[in-house]
Amino acid sequence: MTESDASPWAGDEERVVESALRPHSLAEFVGQPKVARQLDLVLEGAKRRGRPPDHVLLSGPPGLGKTSLALIIGAELGTSVKITSGPAIERSGDLAAMLSNLAEGDVLFIDEIHRIARPAEELLYMAMEDFRVDVVVGKGPGATAIPLEISPFTLVGATTRAGLLTGPLRDRFGFVGQMEFYSTEDLQSVLRRSADLLGVAIDADGSAEIAGRSRGTPRIANRLLRRVRDYAEVRADGRITEPVARAALALYDVDELGLDRLDREVLHALVAKFNGGPVGVATLAVAVGEEPHTVEEVCEPFLVRAGLLARTPRGRVATEAAWTHLGLHVPEGVWLRGGTPPGAPGDQPAPPTLFDA
Repeated sequence: MTESDASPWAGDEERVVESALRPHSLAEFVGQPKVARQLDLVLEGAKRRGRPPDHVLLSGPPGLGKTSLALIIGAELGTSVKITSGPAIERSGDLAAMLSNLAEGDVLFIDEIHRIARPAEELLYMAMEDFRVDVVVGKGPGATAIPLEISPFTLVGATTRAGLLTGPLRDRFGFVGQMEFYSTEDLQSVLRRSADLLGVAIDADGSAEIAGRSRGTPRIANRLLRRVRDYAEVRADGRITEPVARAALALYDVDELGLDRLDREVLHALVAKFNGGPVGVATLAVAVGEEPHTVEEVCEPFLVRAGLLARTPRGRVATEAAWTHLGLHVPEGVWLRGGTPPGAPGDQPAPPTLFDA
């Protein structure tokens, strides 16, 4: 994924920094009040019964705290957390070995669980329900399935695409938490906590400026905080105020809405080169010199949520807000919604375009 400051995806180096800023208990966890309250009841009930809690599925966009909650579950239960990811489990034997090494009550966290290999997923069904797996020894007619008992455990799955989970796997989770984007107030609380841990002085206006450009995502907020800290220490007195935050974020090409350079390039290409669309994502990606999956996975989700871009059956279309945000005049006759042009009969089909999706 892209290394953009406004990207919700984390690189390998950033994960190391994130681990130092993660909360260690539900009391320290900021935001997601509904999920936190529900999860607190699930964990408290399990502790009183002396049994592992139901399996937990956390779904939502990247950067909202799914991994943090998984680690908090282990901390609240006082057990170990084994961490892996769906793409890393390519064979059922890999999963069987991992499950057999779990102690009673341990937490197994599988990130991006929707990408787990199908044979491993089918093995997981029995492990989640009956706490046993069948290990197949040999090949062909002589193959033998040996049942292997495993210790009771709690599976915590995280996914950014809940719709890609199969029904049988989704139904085996006893608790499903839907992560929501953070409010500006919650992001300010996240920033104040992170600033304390980083030893950075930040005032209310400075945290509000950063929070307003963080796309409702704590990961982005913490990343921008580190960039603003660098600016404050080098070009100011070390304290993060609103003017300092504004100057730093302008230097790093993060504007008032949280759009970065690539986001603005996508919008500018859409309105300047294709007259607002509709245009296919592959053509749009070529116009900005990026891979189609980068435009689709990194840029589009926020642009759509911010009301700057619309996905239509015929391609991507810039809304009126996109023209306004770029400081451009909205020309008459532009198809802001990719439908019938103004003044045309309602039943007249729209003319074909060379850039259909």
